[in-house]
This record gives sequence, C-alpha cells and structure tokens, in this order.
Amino acid sequence: MSLIKKYGIYINGEWKENTENSFYSINPYNQEKWAKITQASESDVRESIKVANTAFEQWKNVSGRKRAELIYNFAKLLEENIERLAILETTDNGKILRETRNQMKFAARNYLFFAGYADKINGNTIPLDNNSLFNYTKRIPLGVVALITSWNSPISILTNKLAPALASGNTVIIKPSEYASVTTLELVKLIEEAGFPKGVVNVITGDSKVGKWLTESKGINKVSFTGGTETGKIIAKNTSNTLTKNTLELGGKSPNIVFEDANINAAVTGAVAGIFGAAGQTCIAGSRLFIQKTIYDEFLQKLVAKASKIKLGNPLKKDTEMGPIANKAQYKKIKDSIINAVQEGLNMALGYKDFENQLESLEETGYFIPPTIFTNVENKSNIAQNEIFGPVLSVTPFNNVSDVIEMANNTDFGLAAGIWTNDLQRAHNLADEIDAGTIWINTYRSTAAQAPFGGFKNSGYGKERGKEALLEYTKIKNIMVNLSKEVRDPFTIEN
Repeated sequence: MSLIKKYGIYINGEWKENTENSFYSINPYNQEKWAKITQASESDVRESIKVANTAFEQWKNVSGRKRAELIYNFAKLLEENIERLAILETTDNGKILRETRNQMKFAARNYLFFAGYADKINGNTIPLDNNSLFNYTKRIPLGVVALITSWNSPISILTNKLAPALASGNTVIIKPSEYASVTTLELVKLIEEAGFPKGVVNVITGDSKVGKWLTESKGINKVSFTGGTETGKIIAKNTSNTLTKNTLELGGKSPNIVFEDANINAAVTGAVAGIFGAAGQTCIAGSRLFIQKTIYDEFLQKLVAKASKIKLGNPLKKDTEMGPIANKAQYKKIKDSIINAVQEGLNMALGYKDFENQLESLEETGYFIPPTIFTNVENKSNIAQNEIFGPVLSVTPFNNVSDVIEMANNTDFGLAAGIWTNDLQRAHNLADEIDAGTIWINTYRSTAAQAPFGGFKNSGYGKERGKEALLEYTKIKNIMVNLSKEVRDPFTIEN
C-alpha cells in the first residue's frame, strides 16, 4: 500500500498539519509506511486545553437530550463506516480484520448505550435530622478530560472513555498512541459530521512528550489512560501536583484456571482465545494457565494441538487467525522474553526457539511471533510474573482450590481471571477469593456495554463501561436549603 494520506491534529474543529514535524505510521504486516501523522508541539497542547475549556462553558449547559441526539448520530455514522474503519485499524496495528470489525460494532453499541444515559444523570434528595433543611445533590461534569489510548485496540479503548465523557457533559482532548493514530483521526471526522460543536472533541498526536505536556498541565480536570503500568505510574506522578483525577487501566497477568470437572473442549478453546486472540496483545490476556493435575496431560495435549493449527498471515485475509505484532518495539520485547525463558531452562511445548532462522522461513515479512507455550512453569518465574503482552502462555499444574488461589493472587496485577468448572458453588466461592476486577466463569474475554471493567493493584483504578464509567466523569455537588423562617443562631451548627 502506498502512502495514502497525511493527517493533522484537530483543534477547535480545524485540522492543522505540520509536514516538517511529523512521523510515519508503519504497517506491521509489511513494514510499509502508509500514513503520515503530525507531531504536536507544546504550544499545540496548550491551545487544545484552552479551546476545550472555552468550549466546556457552553457544552456543560447543553441538555442531556441534545447530547444524546449527537452521540446517537455519531453511533449511526460509526455503524455505517465499520468496514472502512476496521480495515484501517488492521492496517495500523496488525490485528485480524474480523476482530477489528467486531470491535467497531461493539464501539457503536457502547455509544448507543451511553447516549441513553445522557439525559438520566441525576442526584438525590437526602433527608436530614433537621426537617427545616432541604438537602439535595447534583451530579455535574468534571470539565476538560484528557483521553490517552494505546495501540492495541485504539477505537475500542477510546470508546470506553469518550462515550461516558461526552454523555456526562465534558469536553475532551484525545491523545492516541503514536503507533496507531489513524482510526482515531478518522473517527473525529464522524464526530464532526454528527454535529458536535467546535472544541468539544480535540485530537493531538505525537510521542510521549505530548502525553507529558498534557498530563502536567493545568486546565485538565481528569486523565483517563490505558496502557502499561510504568507509564500509568508516571501519569499519576505528573498529575499529582495539580491533584487531577485519574482513571488508569493498566497491565495484567491474568490467571485462567481449569478444574478437572470442566468441559475440557470448551476450556481449551477459552484458553487459546484468552492468550492468542489479538496475538496476546491485550491487557486481559489469560497469560497464566493453571490446570488441575488430574487432567494436566490430557488438557495440555489438546491445547498444544489446537494452538499449533493457528494460521498466521495477512490480517486482512479472511482465513488468517493471528496477525503480526503491532510494532517493532513490542516485537523485540516479546522475542527477548521468549529467548530469556528458553535460556533459563523453561520447557517450550510450542513455539520457535531459533527465532532468527525459523522466522525467516515464513513467507510473510511482518513482525510475526507464533503461539508460544511454556509448560510446568513455576508461578514465581519471570515469564509468569511479568506482563509480556504477546502470544506467550505459561502453564502451571495445581492440586486443589487453596493452592490455585494462592498462585492466582501471587502477582502484582489484578485485572481479570477465568474459572472453568461445572461446580457452581466452587465457581462463586473462587470468584470471591480471586483479587481481580473482572472474573469470567466458563468463558473468557467476553464483554458487554453494561458491565463495568477495571482492575486492582498494579492493574490500575477506576472503571470503564457501564454506569460506573459514567460516574467516573462526574462530580457531586451538595446543596442545602434552609426552609425555616426563623433566624438561626450563627454560633449553632445544625445537623
């Protein structure tokens, strides 16, 4: 594919290109430069913040019904452009087309969900001890929010933030990853077409310097970030001086637990999808698989057989089941993790031990890493504790419930977990014991617009999706009215 388009930044309803200060978007399948993106400057960041704050003064007074209409219009436009956007996203980050297509459909569903909430944001009346005092609350928008997204699922991740932010009356500044910015920039054209006022949605693109300027700035009322844990810690530090509110959706090292009474074929499929879907480049990847010892050998045999048949190739082709790694830096990180595990003596049941020679034999020239499985992995090992963010699975046997609870929770992360069992009592009890924000029972990687999502520990804090996400983008104002005609003693505090 030849260079198809140049993209500028989008501030106050206007596009601003800088051809001298720009960077290329690289197709990870063929390493071709296919789009040119503007690198925002510090003055661009300052301008976007000023514009968003000015726009907020008008946008906050727009009725919930009108906000709902605009979000609905946008959702319908997104539905009309699903195929085009899916192709662009696959070209940008290498994820197979049927997954990016499904993510676009799910994004549209999320906007429709939050459009329905836009005119239903309300406070409460609160009875007080003193009947002459009338007390009520209002839930109001925060102001200007910065939405910083990652490269693995740009539109899906942006939707988790943008939909509730707009529904609750905030204005936004979006900063997509420099590795995958195109679909975000295309999406804002639909926002413009949907009729949103100028300045309500702004997009600034570029490297980590842009994120630093944005998160250290005054005039930002909230930062919502999805990405690596270390970057999340930097953002938390950057925003501490201004006491800016954060939602941080960070890394994971999620346990996927299979008991002897589980439906083995379903669990094998769930384990494969949990780690090799999206080439393992998802924060919820079930990268630690725990199998009860009584079925360990049988399960492992089926697992390796199924994973070995996964077809790598052009992510735009219908029969491809796993595309390339999204960018060169991530490819190197995953590759180094595998090499280190082999050098440490871990048993590789599936994968390429000799990367340099074996990868050259592939017809494709992209950043391909095949499904990789290490067996009998100790839970304390590097490969079981560190997030790799790639198609690398560590498999560990366990004896009983108490053993697997200890191992499942023995991690710095707490994003998600899977449980496979037909014992209903055990499933519910184990779900209570595992320290993670999302628990799947007899399924994995299932999502819903209504279901809140977010992690514990080093997986971050705050919630996305569901009503809980809407609350993250509002603040509560308490109002107390004295209904008594009597003159109050100024030195008496009434309850």
